[in-house]
Amino acid sequence: MGVLLPVGTKKGLFLLRSDADRKKWELEGPLLPGWPVYHAIVDPRDGVLYAATNSFIYGGTVHRSRDLGRTWERAEEIGLPEESGLKLNATWHVEPGNGSELWLGGDPGVLFRSDDGGVTWEVNRGLLEHPTREQWQPGAGGMCCHSIQVVDGTMYIAISAAGAFRSEDGGDSWTPINKDVAADFHPEKYPEVGQCVHKLLAHPARPDRLWQQNHCGVYRSDDRGDNWERLDGNGLPSDFGFALALDAEDPDVAYVIPEVSGEQHFTPDGRLGVYRTADGGDSWQLASNGLPDRAWAAVLREGFAYDDAGLYFGTQSGSVWSAPRGGSEWIEAAGNLPPILSVEAAHV
Repeated sequence: MGVLLPVGTKKGLFLLRSDADRKKWELEGPLLPGWPVYHAIVDPRDGVLYAATNSFIYGGTVHRSRDLGRTWERAEEIGLPEESGLKLNATWHVEPGNGSELWLGGDPGVLFRSDDGGVTWEVNRGLLEHPTREQWQPGAGGMCCHSIQVVDGTMYIAISAAGAFRSEDGGDSWTPINKDVAADFHPEKYPEVGQCVHKLLAHPARPDRLWQQNHCGVYRSDDRGDNWERLDGNGLPSDFGFALALDAEDPDVAYVIPEVSGEQHFTPDGRLGVYRTADGGDSWQLASNGLPDRAWAAVLREGFAYDDAGLYFGTQSGSVWSAPRGGSEWIEAAGNLPPILSVEAAHV
């Protein structure tokens, strides 16, 4: 079976379709031309394509297509309560939930829920009115709520720079889960909130295991975020990066794409390096066969995806790379696209 990759860029959405061997790719697009697409996903429940879209004219919104991009509908106006004193700056991440739920993360550190297929959206009050909100600060990309994960009735979100949070009551309340996660830029190195999480994922086969790529290191938790272990410094060229991917079946396998630092957003030593761990983060090895030896590339937080058979990422320089599970051999699936903001994998 082939795979469909919705690729969000600064200039619209592209769709990449592979053959059964995932060696040949066909490109369609741009769809939604001119709209920066921060994230796009095909809902596995009904095949609807959703895109978190942003415009300096129309603001942040969500587009949806029931025919894989031939026609589009735009959500009704998405906004925040006037009494909050906050304004929606951008929509960042769309994620299917339980039942009919659809979740949307945005800036400034807000979360919305839709129960009508993305037509209307209601703000999550538990996060909007969180008692630690005054301690949150925007990262360089804004105070974005991203990395929404819904696993066995538990929800996880990450906000840059507020940290990671867990909800066990459908989003009514949120518990900070940032113990032993560093915030080197913060007056307190290990605050309750204020960490800059770049990407957080829960493992589908072991839901108690979480991974995160942070502004200050790579971490793993085996107890739903109550405790975190730092995993860099053992084979990684840098503790900084945005992108993170897992193996759909093996909870000990994870992949990251390091960058030099918070000031230098490109790959260390001019090498586009994907690093893989097979032992839960105790060690990391380069898994970059087929990638260019010299490339000062950058991959953003939504730019790395995986499924049961492969890995896929997109760069700010407009290339999409694909490899079979394990990352043994990379091929360029598409090049010369606008700067890539997101990559997801779907089967339709």
